Amino acid sequence: MRRWATRGLLLIALVFLLKEASAIVLPVLVALILTFVLAPAVRTMRHHGMPESVSAAMLVTTLVGCTVLSVALLAEPVAQWWQRAPVAVSQALNQVDKWRAAIPGFGPPAERRSSSRAAPTPPTDPVRERIASEGVALTAQALGIGLKFLVSTAATTILLYFLLASEHWVLSRCIELLPHRPRLRAVVLGGLRAAQRDISRYVASVSAINIGVGLVVSGTMWFVDLPNPGFWGALAAMFNFIPYLGPLIMCGLLLAASLAASLGDAGFTALAAPVASYLCIHAIESNFVTPMVVGKRLSMNPLSVLLSVMFWGWLWGVAGAVLAVPLLICLRSISQRNRQMRPVAVYLRGSDRPCTPLSTLLRPPRPPHAPPFTPPFAPPAEAPLASSALPDDAALVARPNALEQHRP
Repeated sequence: MRRWATRGLLLIALVFLLKEASAIVLPVLVALILTFVLAPAVRTMRHHGMPESVSAAMLVTTLVGCTVLSVALLAEPVAQWWQRAPVAVSQALNQVDKWRAAIPGFGPPAERRSSSRAAPTPPTDPVRERIASEGVALTAQALGIGLKFLVSTAATTILLYFLLASEHWVLSRCIELLPHRPRLRAVVLGGLRAAQRDISRYVASVSAINIGVGLVVSGTMWFVDLPNPGFWGALAAMFNFIPYLGPLIMCGLLLAASLAASLGDAGFTALAAPVASYLCIHAIESNFVTPMVVGKRLSMNPLSVLLSVMFWGWLWGVAGAVLAVPLLICLRSISQRNRQMRPVAVYLRGSDRPCTPLSTLLRPPRPPHAPPFTPPFAPPAEAPLASSALPDDAALVARPNALEQHRP
């Protein structure tokens, strides 16, 4: 009992240590996940005679260039929405007030005051007052978060280059530190390779699917006349990396954007068109496209995925929610090759096989040499008699078919 209590306290301390050390642990984990994804390309280039340092530099440069290009393309729409944020919030609040006024007894306070005999006082806008009073503090906080993000991104990029350039050396040194038992080393190396293969396949497949989702969402938002359709397509692609919670956040953002863009003035159909179209796209992607592309090999238990997203999202925010599924794949690869952790793999692995009925599970186990079960209404079967225990005539009488088989 004391040992289990010690382990529980150690686990709780480890969780809070990871939460406090997120500035160091998070860039390392992101670099490791990206190393798992890009290491097969580095090994392929090495087999064709290209040095690892050169191939790692090419891959990291390509990744950084694509990221910078995406940020540059999205900078203008983000700046436009940031500038119109106070007006957009006011428009959304006015639309909500119109809906409240249509319901008896739920009208906004300003309309109730105007119906009284006293002179109406001009309503105050608490959102604008808060933005005006806390604008400097909000700007300073945004600059601090941006600076921290830039430092973390730079550290992740540098660490990713060194891990890719020395992936073979680091892996060989880790295997060399293990005890000189070939079976143990083969199991560890196989687990690492399996985790690397599964994570790279998952990230590549999901990235391709999310890019397609972003393109389809961009075209759909352009069709329903939502401003900056490319920006919403990029947001849909990024939030789709977060299972379950990402689409919910995207629906809320699309609803707020519809209210801010005054689509509600054109009617309920125009207001609900962006959210409804996105939900249809997500339903097709999650129920048909992703299972067909990812396959059953990488299927995970939905409950374990949701719990992992909630835990890592609470621990590290959006970055933790994005890393939740790759970390779960690592845990499954480790538990499948560890005899003591195989029950964990049973809960993590997704399966289409129907569950065993509870009545079957509660039935007592049958001994290996027990006679077959006979229902109570059936006549009891006669036990066969051994021929060696009877005289020759009695044995022939007990088995009359023996004479019939040997008759000419």
